[in-house]
Amino acid sequence: MDYDVVIIGSGPGGYIAAVRCGQLGLKTAIIEKYETLGGTCLNVGCIPSKALLDSSEHFFNASHTFAAHGIELKDLQVNLSQMIKRKNEVVKQTTDGVKFLMKKNKVTTYQGMGSFVDKNTILITDTKGGTQQITTKNVVIATGSKPASLPGIAIDKKRIITSTEALNLPEIPKHLIVIGAGVIGAELGSVYGRLGAKVSFVEYAGSMIPTMDGTMGKELQKAMKKIDTDFYFNHKVIGVESKGEEVIVTADNNKGGTLTLSGDYCLVAIGRKPYTDGLNIEKAGVQKDDRGRVIVDEHLQTNVSGIYAIGDVIRGAMLAHKAEEEGVFVAEVIVGQKPHINYLLIPNVVYTWPEVAGVGYTEEELKSKGITYKSGSFPFKASGRARASMDTDGLVKVLADATTDEILGIHMIGPRTADMIAEGVVAMEYRASAEDIGRMSHAHPTYTEALKEACLAASDNRALNI
Repeated sequence: MDYDVVIIGSGPGGYIAAVRCGQLGLKTAIIEKYETLGGTCLNVGCIPSKALLDSSEHFFNASHTFAAHGIELKDLQVNLSQMIKRKNEVVKQTTDGVKFLMKKNKVTTYQGMGSFVDKNTILITDTKGGTQQITTKNVVIATGSKPASLPGIAIDKKRIITSTEALNLPEIPKHLIVIGAGVIGAELGSVYGRLGAKVSFVEYAGSMIPTMDGTMGKELQKAMKKIDTDFYFNHKVIGVESKGEEVIVTADNNKGGTLTLSGDYCLVAIGRKPYTDGLNIEKAGVQKDDRGRVIVDEHLQTNVSGIYAIGDVIRGAMLAHKAEEEGVFVAEVIVGQKPHINYLLIPNVVYTWPEVAGVGYTEEELKSKGITYKSGSFPFKASGRARASMDTDGLVKVLADATTDEILGIHMIGPRTADMIAEGVVAMEYRASAEDIGRMSHAHPTYTEALKEACLAASDNRALNI
């Protein structure tokens, strides 16, 4: 079978690329080795984790804030199996939606492992060992990533687990030890912390979510003290041992001391690594870098003409929406259009509660680049909407050019900031100044007023409500 485009991998990058290729009239096929479409994000990542995050937040509010709202409950308890059942239903609805999109856009779906025979020929091997070959003018590698681990740590998927197993635990841990206080660790640690587990974070860096603006990590740590959490920063894990129902984690700190923690589960959440196993890209002559990432040019084309790569398997942040933008980009490049992606303006989000979101430069990046800037912030405790909902943790911080007032970065931690950050992306895409946003009317009372106020604070310290 001859195709214009064959996409290997059906995560957010792959399936969105397939949809756009179909819209553009290209004869398109997508290959997925698992039974359902959607990749890590929809099956064992973004979507199921958000379902559990929402469920755990409902429980936490029921047990901690409902009484203040005048809602009285008796015999409140967690039904973990029902939470996981609901999560699985959300996943099925979402993956079924992707299956529908493939049919709607006339994309042929192959279930099996895709690998290169040569640059224009793809071998598909199904779960029973059956094979078939298809040919194509273009290939898009969208095989994503898998959880990374540390040397010497044996992940048994029972007591020493990754994010995948954390989505289906048979019980609420008594003491969950989380190696890594980045996005994945913070989100899944908060799920079980809000359900009653003690959670200990062991982090190599000096703060939570170390890749985001420094203020955000400090504020998130402060907010997470509401649940039973301990933080061990500047610690390097040197050993994890499972002894029946007990897990022992050993780590060295940067002062020469050694930490030993005992828990019943250990979540290894140190990030993810590109996944190209079984792809046989060497047969097509495609090159990878020393970190296992597929090397691409500014058009997301590899060193082999007609072979492209997108998402977690290439350089840049491992974000589902980054992969989606690249999927659209590649489809449009293939048909001769001239699309554009501004990687600086792809937002980062942490779906804890309070949520954390950021776009543009962090304050640390501006300092390192020697860019003169001014900063304005507004705390949610001064927001009428946040007080009404009892969500007063956090703040919005706006960084603007000291001379031109152009917004250079927006960072926020608080209620619904995952949605609020979109206004910041729009503002920065159109190169708005802080004063521009400060002069735009925002409905009252809303959480987004905090962004307006932070912009006013950055623009000659003109905030109106603090």
